[in-house]
Amino acid sequence: MALANYSVWAPRAGRIDLQLHGRLHAMIPDDRPGWWLSGVARNHGDRYGFVIDGAGPFPDPRSPSQPDGVHGLSAHVEHGRFGWTDARFQQPPLGSAVIYELHVGSFSSRGTFTSIVERLDHLVDLGVTHVELMPIAEFSGDRGWGYDGVDLFAPHHAYGGPDGLKQLVDACHARGLGVLLDVVYNHLGPVGNYLNRFGPYFTDRHRTPWGDAVNLDGEGSDEVRRFLCDNAIMWLRDYHVDGLRLDAVHTLVDASACHFLEQLAIEVERLQSTVGRHLVLIAESDLNDPRVIRPKEIGGYALDAQWADDFHHAIHAALTGERSGYYADYGRLRDVATSDLAENRS
Repeated sequence: MALANYSVWAPRAGRIDLQLHGRLHAMIPDDRPGWWLSGVARNHGDRYGFVIDGAGPFPDPRSPSQPDGVHGLSAHVEHGRFGWTDARFQQPPLGSAVIYELHVGSFSSRGTFTSIVERLDHLVDLGVTHVELMPIAEFSGDRGWGYDGVDLFAPHHAYGGPDGLKQLVDACHARGLGVLLDVVYNHLGPVGNYLNRFGPYFTDRHRTPWGDAVNLDGEGSDEVRRFLCDNAIMWLRDYHVDGLRLDAVHTLVDASACHFLEQLAIEVERLQSTVGRHLVLIAESDLNDPRVIRPKEIGGYALDAQWADDFHHAIHAALTGERSGYYADYGRLRDVATSDLAENRS
């Protein structure tokens, strides 16, 4: 069944062509600044890409699936085709959660979403309440940590793609397990990252340890923020994920009146009332900034929790002697005691 026409935000392009079934279809400027439209209807499984000023085809920045990896054509996904069985599921309370951080590629010998299902009962027996998947957005190659994802809307093809992820989440919910997903919005990987060909997704006004920062407060940033918020909403709505762990939010440089994290929290709260499920946002911050979890009424971003790495960093630095990067402020045994006390009080 056709759902809608193809569209793409590409303000840097002078011409955009949709490549579909081996043919090129000229796209026309939309009423929305920077957006292009095609009169061709989308259908489930269509393989497509965008040709920009004669170069390409390049994957859709919002590609829902990359069956052939980061350099291949995108594939359209109709999310309504999947038969969910978790209509009554509500995740366990976060305050009493036991979270198991899971790397899909190494958790089982096959390294796929569906192969995890075979071992979920073991996690239940351990007392786990939530499975937290390390980043699964499409990245270069078949195996990796996932923090160099480049197609943020596409579950990694080697792990099983969209249907495999849905099967895993549905199976977790059937066993009472909540599902959290680690998402990376502070940078993209270097291989297969074509976003700059489309628009100002990055800015050199700010820098991160991985290069130019994501453009959250400069020209064109409204669409970049929309891109990231829509991505978060997609995981929570279309894949029934119960919460997101936001990677290294201290590198999300944003001088806007409404910080990106605050905007995201507002939109997730709105989605929660629509889907009827409790949804959570957990921030990883190297600054231990209480503003991240303070209520909006007193100037906070109102996220649900903050990931505390101090104890890990203190132990790692004390045992290995590493003092660079995250570990620069650690290394003494008293740091271990101090961080343990602080985390037990939080």
